[in-house]
Amino acid sequence: MEKQFELNKVYNLDCIEGMKIIPSKTIDLVITDPPFGIDFKAKRENYNRKSSRVLDGYNEIRGKEYLKFTYDWMQEVKRVLKDSGSMYIFSGWNYLKDILNALDELNFITINHLIWKYQFGLVTSRKYVTSHYHCLYVCLVDRERKFFPYSRFDKNAKDKKGSSLHYKDKEDVWVINREYWNGDIKTPTKLPAEIIKKILAYSSEKGDVVLDPFLGSGQVAVVSKMEERKYIGFEIVKEYHDFINERLEKNLYRIKDEEVGYVQKETELLTLFDKPTKYKHKQKV
Repeated sequence: MEKQFELNKVYNLDCIEGMKIIPSKTIDLVITDPPFGIDFKAKRENYNRKSSRVLDGYNEIRGKEYLKFTYDWMQEVKRVLKDSGSMYIFSGWNYLKDILNALDELNFITINHLIWKYQFGLVTSRKYVTSHYHCLYVCLVDRERKFFPYSRFDKNAKDKKGSSLHYKDKEDVWVINREYWNGDIKTPTKLPAEIIKKILAYSSEKGDVVLDPFLGSGQVAVVSKMEERKYIGFEIVKEYHDFINERLEKNLYRIKDEEVGYVQKETELLTLFDKPTKYKHKQKV
């Protein structure tokens, strides 16, 4: 039976095939963190995770297939993205060249090459510690592209030292901590909610449609729901898909592992979904 296109739904499908159900020029914003292509071991001890709480099934792409894989999924994104839309792609450095090459071949326009600096990386003994992630901000039609420069801080807002808040917030290096869900069920990788909220604020409006072709933990869909955006996404791993649906259907940001012996009250679980983010400094100063 052919799948029907629905908003505010996540599909247990390969995204390259799954995106074919989306009508052309439907998507306002894409936020995605594709597979690494580095034979990533999700449960390795370096990550200080209790393996019983990390869901199985992380689906990797072989290095020699990465360029074609990237081109194929981006080709579908190009079709479904509105002229006013944009895309943010997160990537490590290993196959960044393939992502850049695919973007060029498909005539995407690179607006910014952003850097996400997180609090620490893996301990190393024979090389420098990698403690950042790349984020490519691209579009198809630059003159039509949505961008809201004062969505988080007013133009004249200052910090205690008199520095411009909106200028600092829009610099191309973002220092944002990873989220560590101690005692919670989790997938191997996830973007912090703060990064997704920041992107949503600058590059979308309430009611816009946000796509993540590689949902993983479902962060993009969950935070989009929190911020009153519509969402659609794909996750090929059944266990991850079920995990995402549980978060969305129960309005849970985090799901406690039963063996921890602590269950949050329903009111605590729902508070994130009561109202979208209101930035403290979104006022004239």
